[in-house]
Amino acid sequence: MAAPLPDYIRSSVPVPASKRAPWYKNTFPSYAGIYLWVAFYLGLAGPTIGKASLGLCMLGLVVAGLLAFALFYYAPGMLGMQTGRPLYIVGTSTFGTAGGYLMPGLLMGLLQLGWFAVATSIATDFIMKGLHQTSRPLSIGISVVWAYGLAWVSIKGINYVARVAEILNWVPMIMIAVVFWANRGGIAAYHPPKPDAWGGFLAVLTIVIGFSATAGAAGADFGMNSRNRGDVAWGGLTGIALSILLAGGLPILSVAGHIGGNPGPSPDFSYTAAISGVGALAPVMFFLFAAASGVPTCFATFIAANSFGTMFPRIPRQVSTLVGVTIGLILAISGVAENLVGFFQIVGASFGPICGAMAADYLLAGRKWSGPRRGINWAGYAAWALGFVVGILGDIPGVPASWVKADQPAVLISFIVGFVVYLVLAKAGAWPEVVPLEGQPSKAS
Repeated sequence: MAAPLPDYIRSSVPVPASKRAPWYKNTFPSYAGIYLWVAFYLGLAGPTIGKASLGLCMLGLVVAGLLAFALFYYAPGMLGMQTGRPLYIVGTSTFGTAGGYLMPGLLMGLLQLGWFAVATSIATDFIMKGLHQTSRPLSIGISVVWAYGLAWVSIKGINYVARVAEILNWVPMIMIAVVFWANRGGIAAYHPPKPDAWGGFLAVLTIVIGFSATAGAAGADFGMNSRNRGDVAWGGLTGIALSILLAGGLPILSVAGHIGGNPGPSPDFSYTAAISGVGALAPVMFFLFAAASGVPTCFATFIAANSFGTMFPRIPRQVSTLVGVTIGLILAISGVAENLVGFFQIVGASFGPICGAMAADYLLAGRKWSGPRRGINWAGYAAWALGFVVGILGDIPGVPASWVKADQPAVLISFIVGFVVYLVLAKAGAWPEVVPLEGQPSKAS
């Protein structure tokens, strides 16, 4: 007798059509809130406009936004829409019913701890700047209160957080516009101090797509609330491509304007320096940016708790959440979470091949969900493993510099490797049979 499906699959209930809504009520505002979060653009300027012209970097944002939409988001979004099921369910076709525990299930949860650490680190730093304080004990105390306080909120009142997010997510947009306006005068005088046009353009792709990798895979979770293909497409084009252009473009223009208006031998490419350019309002803005980080902190905690609770149902959710939050807090306090570009590269290397393999699986199944595959789908795991190695090639000791140079942008190459490897292995028959699942769609919608 065939082994039964795991509980986490059998207990999944599709979102009914009556519970779905237009793209401008769910997908667009949700994704816009992700990119309006200061973590996206806080360190974006240095590696990009520090080398390439402003025009080329803006073009890079357009290209990166379209790639993030078409390659990383669209297939998961369509799978979510067609099935009404979340990522950890639709991912079982690519990684198997047993393989789905780790990929993308637990991996998504683990990376959310990283996002939790980033949010805690940024919020603490901005609060300290707003207070004009540099005390290390005070910083640690703020981090502890922030982490455990918002973790409790995310468990007890995530529905209220979602309602607050509808308003609070737009606060950064107003502040971004204010910072841009305050620094606009120096934009025309800005010139890259270390010209490297191609390097700057690739940096835009690397940072933006790396940041977008997990958000793209989560397109399944957004897509299951979409009514049709049009909602998936318009929600992604506006929520991802347009949001990347605005939420990335205005901040780098602001930094360029701040540097152009305050020339010196050592230009400060941090967005915090541009915020300081607003004058007396700067402390208030630091507090507001910190407050806006509360929503990503809560959502990261909630997603991680769902991941661990689904995959380890015997462990009380409060216990697994507390352990995860503590790990994230340690990463924040130790300073590990401050390396945003490095973290985006890890995220991209982790989820780039996942999205690539899922896109290949989606096409092979005739642009629909094939259903969960029994056990472990080794085609998916091989695609992920090889793609991940490619994604971190520059961090592997002894790798020739010529290889690292050719592996740029690594996050995009890792997607391509995951896509091709899965396609080849699946065509060769290296995937298990599909397990019937009630409610599975028979064709693309």
